[in-house]
Amino acid sequence: MRILLIGLALISSSLLSAQDVYTQENTEIHDAEAEKITKAYDVQLSLDANQFVLFEKKVEEFLIKRAKIEANYSGKYKLDMLYRMQARESVEMKNILTRPQLEVYDRIKNEIQPLKEIE
Repeated sequence: MRILLIGLALISSSLLSAQDVYTQENTEIHDAEAEKITKAYDVQLSLDANQFVLFEKKVEEFLIKRAKIEANYSGKYKLDMLYRMQARESVEMKNILTRPQLEVYDRIKNEIQPLKEIE
């Protein structure tokens, strides 16, 4: 019984850490890109200081996920994965943005962060 509980604890902790931007492979390129994207959104969203930091970290988290998808998949499947990832990002922004900000975010997201087309 004890081994089972320890095993479950290890599995759940590894799953939780996989969602954390700090434990993912982070590069200066992702940092710079997240800052650039956040500043582009900030022009129209007027983020407060706390929102800016949270928004930037969330964008960075999804940039890392996007890079992994682009490296490991191709064609229509890759586009489908990117679309689902982008939809998940929008859902998670509900925890950071106010309702009016979220409406603007949804409207301008494809201008600032467009999906690629199938080649």
